[in-house]
Amino acid sequence: MGDLKLQRNFGIAAHIDAGKTTTTERILRYTGMIHKIGEVHDGAATTDWMEQEKERGITITSAAVSCQWNFPTDKGKVYADTKKYYFNIIDTPGHVDFTVEVERSMRVLDGLIALFSAVDGVEPQSETVWRQANRYRVPRIGFVNKMDRAGADFLMVVKQVKEMLGAKATPLQLPIGAEDNFKGVVDLVRMVGIKWHEETEGMTYEEIPIPDDMLEDVEFWRKELIETVAEYDEKLLEKFFEDPNSISEDEVHEAIRKATIDLSIVPMMCGSSFKNKGVQTCLDGVCRYLPSPLDIGATEGTDPDTDEKIFRNPDPKEPFAALAFKIMTDPYVGRLAFFRCYSGRLDSGSYVRNMRSGKNERISRIMKMFANKQNPIDFIEAGDIAAAVGFKEIKTGDTLCDEKHPIILENMFIPEPVISVAVEPKTQADVDKMGLAISKLIEEDPTLRVRSDEETGQTILSGMGELHLEIIVERMRREFKVEVNQGNPQVAYKEAFLNTIEHTEVLKKQTGGRGKFAEIVFDIGPADADWIEANKDKRMQFVNDLFGGSIPKEFVPAIIKGFEFAMNTGVLAGYPVRDMKVRVFDGSYHDVDSDTMSFEWCAKIAFRESAKKAKPILLEPIMKVEVVTPDQYMGDVTGDLNRRRGIMEGMDTRGNAQVIKAKVPLSEMFGYVTQLRSLSSGRATSTMEFSHYAQTPNNIAEAIIAKSKGKIKIED
Repeated sequence: MGDLKLQRNFGIAAHIDAGKTTTTERILRYTGMIHKIGEVHDGAATTDWMEQEKERGITITSAAVSCQWNFPTDKGKVYADTKKYYFNIIDTPGHVDFTVEVERSMRVLDGLIALFSAVDGVEPQSETVWRQANRYRVPRIGFVNKMDRAGADFLMVVKQVKEMLGAKATPLQLPIGAEDNFKGVVDLVRMVGIKWHEETEGMTYEEIPIPDDMLEDVEFWRKELIETVAEYDEKLLEKFFEDPNSISEDEVHEAIRKATIDLSIVPMMCGSSFKNKGVQTCLDGVCRYLPSPLDIGATEGTDPDTDEKIFRNPDPKEPFAALAFKIMTDPYVGRLAFFRCYSGRLDSGSYVRNMRSGKNERISRIMKMFANKQNPIDFIEAGDIAAAVGFKEIKTGDTLCDEKHPIILENMFIPEPVISVAVEPKTQADVDKMGLAISKLIEEDPTLRVRSDEETGQTILSGMGELHLEIIVERMRREFKVEVNQGNPQVAYKEAFLNTIEHTEVLKKQTGGRGKFAEIVFDIGPADADWIEANKDKRMQFVNDLFGGSIPKEFVPAIIKGFEFAMNTGVLAGYPVRDMKVRVFDGSYHDVDSDTMSFEWCAKIAFRESAKKAKPILLEPIMKVEVVTPDQYMGDVTGDLNRRRGIMEGMDTRGNAQVIKAKVPLSEMFGYVTQLRSLSSGRATSTMEFSHYAQTPNNIAEAIIAKSKGKIKIED
């Protein structure tokens, strides 16, 4: 590895069709990693290597690639000592169904290029990506793509980023022309024009004087830029008041860099990736403004023995610590675990400790990934991203570390599934194959859940959306050669409690010889609001208020385990319970008859008995829906959303179209795309993403509960 100061680990994230994969393809071409640009619509993009990605023209799984960029050091001497930067890039999906791919990428990246369409601006998935980047405090650069398209407006997008995302969007460039006349940009830091050469496919460009008709705008936005960076840096502020022209180019770059890493500003650039314009200047921006692992500094973890905070610096001499963020099954090398190395060094053939399983694992091979191709390497050091082969047992989010220096790194947030589908093998030969296929797919995708329906014996797969489950079933057929029948998609309802009640449960079994005894006195009800906000990845708030040894502390984990298991099947309609609080404050035990099994069993019975009295309710997933439609169909579209129990949240204009925003229950949205096409003669488009869970209206809840108990038959 080279100098860590010159390492950049960044991702590209955006709404569907903003041009992420197209931009990644250009980066690989300009960095010399590929010699022919592959287009998404031809199914030839390097990072879209899955068959389904090629056929559908969408990214399904995030792909990691590595490359080097020769940064022109004469244009801004932030690092004048060298010009070769090392990039690890992750191209992420835009579709909300594959949002976990973005989530886990954000967890291990140091920076992000947030892409926006110059025509559509900030779209629903742009907001989701932004929230994910905020969750992990990832510094970002904004790149406004598709400047060559009709209706492109760079400053409109900048304004939307400020207003809708709450970010201090700061233009570093202004476009020269737009739509068909998009020729280049004005660099507001260096105060020069840049024009790309059409004949070299944008591989080369020249500097030109600022066009006369842009001088006034350029002066205004240059002043805005200098004011923004001067506010951030006190020395520059003094210079700004004395003489704004005395601030040097290097000082501006350095101030932008510090403010970007500190999340105080988001530098905004523009271009057209498809037309090969603007990608090089964006890469220069990555080098100048996004952080290296050294800028990110020490990674925080927890000591497994004392629960105290400990830190690991991005230094090869420190003990090894890494986070496995993605598992992939490769037909040739088997299970691949992608991991980010935060400290130390790992040699091929050496051992690491998996902190979740507590086992040591031998890493047989380490590889640098280039989409689905592997390049073996001898070792990996702090700050780098690679994949390893040899794990017997590994899951997404596992901490890997030096066995003599244990540490547990922060895991990532995994969203709850909102939709389910029943699958069953077509033949007896497919039964075992299906079990194996599902276990491998769950290993790869933490948002995919599986359970068995006790009444029908069917296997129920739960995921993030119809497309997500469609791809999963398709992968079972193609990759694992499993033929399955599948039912209609079903909504993944949840159950919760409205009231808190006190309950005493006694388990007393005497069958001759040693018996079973446990007594638990507890409160059960809804979790505290602040706990829910801080623990979105957990379902149960457990409070241990036991005192005086009424229940020995070694039995407490068994009580927790019993309640957590029982929560998987609610008392109303058998759906999982979420955001439940259990406070155990008393109980008793028997010296001979009490053991962990007794208390676990007692907790399971206690849940079934007490849950009925805590006023259980049914929760349904509510989706955030955005529809872009021509004016003449507004009435029909809003009327249709109202019929679907939608709550209107606002309307806006985007170009010549109207944008309708609403919150609609997922159960009402099946088949919506087809209906919208017929309402608008195919001219309206919609996007949908999960928003929150809300209480299901009584009449609908009663029908769902009755259906679950087999009283009436409801057509899906």
